[in-house]
Amino acid sequence: MLNNFPAVSSPGHGIEMPPEGGVDESHGDKSEAFLARARRDFHAALLANGVLTVNDKGVASNADGGQRSSVAFAKRIADSLLVETVGERLAGQTSGGEFETACADFVRSTFLRLGMLRPGEWSVTKVAGRRSIEYIAAYDQYSHLLDLDLAVKANPELRAVLGNAYVIAPDVVVVRAPVDDDFINSDELIVDESVARLASLRRVNQPRGLLHAVISCKWTLRSDRAQNARSESLNLIRNRKGRLPHIAVVTAEPSPSRLASLALGTGDVDTLYHFALPELIEAVHAEDNDEAISMLDTMVSGKRLKDIADLPLDLAI
Repeated sequence: MLNNFPAVSSPGHGIEMPPEGGVDESHGDKSEAFLARARRDFHAALLANGVLTVNDKGVASNADGGQRSSVAFAKRIADSLLVETVGERLAGQTSGGEFETACADFVRSTFLRLGMLRPGEWSVTKVAGRRSIEYIAAYDQYSHLLDLDLAVKANPELRAVLGNAYVIAPDVVVVRAPVDDDFINSDELIVDESVARLASLRRVNQPRGLLHAVISCKWTLRSDRAQNARSESLNLIRNRKGRLPHIAVVTAEPSPSRLASLALGTGDVDTLYHFALPELIEAVHAEDNDEAISMLDTMVSGKRLKDIADLPLDLAI
C-alpha cells in the first residue's frame, strides 16, 4: 500500500512562494496537477512563515527533540521539502496559529475550486479567538448551544452536571450558505410554501450557515493535543441537531506512534491528514524502521491516515 504514493520532489526543484492566501498559477509546468501546485505552495507558506525550520543541531521544528526516531523522520521530511531555514522553533501558540492559517488558505484555494463536484455558496474560515459557543452557535446544527450556554451560566448546578461537554472550539470551518427558493426552482418548481418547511438548506426556513466541515489543525500531536482533538470531535458528534459535519484533523507530527494515537480507534474523527505523508513514508523507509513502516501501512490501508492533498476531494463527498 505504501508504495502506491508517487515519488516526492527531488532536490533541485525549489519552492517559490504563492500570492498570499492562494495558489500561484503564474508560472511553472501547466501540465502539473492543480492539487500538486497547491500542496507545494502550502509547504512554501510554512517555510516562509518560519513554522517549518531546522535548528543548528539538525532538529526540525516539528520534531520531539527527546525522541530519536522523531528527530530522524522530521529531518528527512524537511530535507525532502528543501528546508534551508536555520532557526529555533516558534513558540507553540505562534506556530499553531500560523499552521492553522496555512491549512485554511490551502483548503480555501482548493476546495472552492471543486464547484463541479460540490456546487453551492461556500466559505472557508480560520476561527479567530476562541469564543467557542458564540461562534459555533452561528451555524444551523449548533444554534441551540447558545441557549444551553446561557442556562448553564445562570445555573451553577447545571454547570456542575454538564461541565464543558458542549464546548466546541474549531480551528477552521467550511460552511455552506442556505439557498434561495428562486435558485432551487430555477429549472422547475421543486418547493413552495406548502412543502419542505423544515429543510435547513432553504433560506426561507432559516438564515444560518450550514456547517459542512470542522478541521482541527495540530502542528504536532503530543498526548494532550491528541486527546483535545478527540474531545472536540466527540462534542461535535454529541451536540449536533441535524447533519454531522466532516470532522478532520491536519497535523505535521512525524512520529507514526503518535499519529496512531489519534488515527486508530473508534473513529472519533473522519480522517487524520498529514501535511507531508509521502515524505513521511519515504522517511520511515529510509530509516529502515520496521515498526514505523508497519504502523503507517496499517493507518493508510485502513483509510485512517491520508495526505493533505486528499482533504479537498474528501470534503467534496
